[in-house]
Amino acid sequence: MTSESLSSPTRFPTAAFALLLLTGSSFLRAQGEPSGPILGPTEVTSSGNSDTLSRADRSRGTFSSPDLRTDAPEVGLVDLDETSSGGDFGAYDQPEWVQHRRFATTRVHIQRDPWEAAFEEWWRGRLSGGNFKNRFQEELELGLPGRIQLDLYHTWVYEAGDSSHHDVSFEVRHALADWGEIPLNPALYLEYKWVDPLHGGDVIEPKLLFGDTFGDGWDYGLNLVYERELGGSSTEEWQVTQGISRALCDQVSLGLEGKYVHETVDGARGNPEHKILLGPSIQFRPLGNVHLDVVALAGLTEDAPDLETWVVFGWDFGGGPGGRTARSPVSGRR
Repeated sequence: MTSESLSSPTRFPTAAFALLLLTGSSFLRAQGEPSGPILGPTEVTSSGNSDTLSRADRSRGTFSSPDLRTDAPEVGLVDLDETSSGGDFGAYDQPEWVQHRRFATTRVHIQRDPWEAAFEEWWRGRLSGGNFKNRFQEELELGLPGRIQLDLYHTWVYEAGDSSHHDVSFEVRHALADWGEIPLNPALYLEYKWVDPLHGGDVIEPKLLFGDTFGDGWDYGLNLVYERELGGSSTEEWQVTQGISRALCDQVSLGLEGKYVHETVDGARGNPEHKILLGPSIQFRPLGNVHLDVVALAGLTEDAPDLETWVVFGWDFGGGPGGRTARSPVSGRR
């Protein structure tokens, strides 16, 4: 939806309502001050001077239509950029869908406003070669000034009837500008994982994050990822992840997510694995500060897992001032 669809239908009735309030408040003040001159609506001039009503007119209750002032101040309207998935804007002008992690496999810009905190619980199930592995992750998010966000993760796994600690990781991301200032709204991302030695070496993971809204309300995200294991088999991955979605209503959006992974290990850099996964995603927003994401990706290449599923539950705690809100339901923006 464009900004014209917000401002054009609203400007005339808003201005007319404001003029009506100005005229009515002047008349009520006049009625509440009998000791001073009574403003007569029969003779309202452009300079604001008025003559008193005749006693006969007041006793009969007859009033002629006033000549409204033509020099009334123009009512100012804030023209906000609307998005497909909500009208709540963050401190950096990021739209609502960005603040509530629309994609499980792709990150976009900055989610949290300064000093705003959130919690997310993740589950990833992966079916490969007849074996099913579960990975659980708890995440705390904190927004900082300067378009910076810090995230802290704890990850553990459950497979073959046993659960074990996998890693603790720390993430920092920084957006290069407020939303809408640079095409595709780029942001820098860096994550470091302290991995339990039973599961391999530590991992470093830089990313480039991109995202925007296109066409008639299509929300899009793109990540370019490099991941390197610093010990163990020195696994190296190059990834491209993408997601696209569109809101069906204020609480539900449907989309598609996919990723490509180029993976090698030490001693076999010339024999990479190529993994392509693609599948549908859906997000539910039962409350304004709650989101639930469900993604199911099917493996499309021989090296890819047969199935990879994600469920993300997020709860925003709010925080300090800094954001601006202009709530507008999806149904009113189409």
